[in-house]
Amino acid sequence: MSRPSGNWPTCVLDASAVLALLQEEPGSRTVEEWLPGAAISSVNLSEVAGKLLELGMPEQEAAGALQVLGMKVVPFHEELAWRAAALRTSTRALGLSLGDRACLATGIFLDRPVITADRTWSRIDLPVRILCIR
Repeated sequence: MSRPSGNWPTCVLDASAVLALLQEEPGSRTVEEWLPGAAISSVNLSEVAGKLLELGMPEQEAAGALQVLGMKVVPFHEELAWRAAALRTSTRALGLSLGDRACLATGIFLDRPVITADRTWSRIDLPVRILCIR
């Protein structure tokens, strides 16, 4: 599978970073700075949407809040599924979820930095730049 064409993303946002932005948590300004041109895996988009719905936000309002951010949604296709699966062994000790690995796999695939609020990721030795917002 080839990389997306058109406007090349500047970074890949983890669900934790998007939620920090939407909830105005520490690190939200950093996410805001990276937002223009940012991408998000469809898996991580689902995580964020699920959390917003869980917090009681109506579905249309949640969809609008995410759409206004202008993130390019990268479909979680077969190649990304295999890349995320390959990360399972090397990240198991840190307890990374499928969503975490989907984000990292997307960053590696696009060769773009990954923005997260999860400090645990700083202990990962992978071929991707990881920027922790906190």
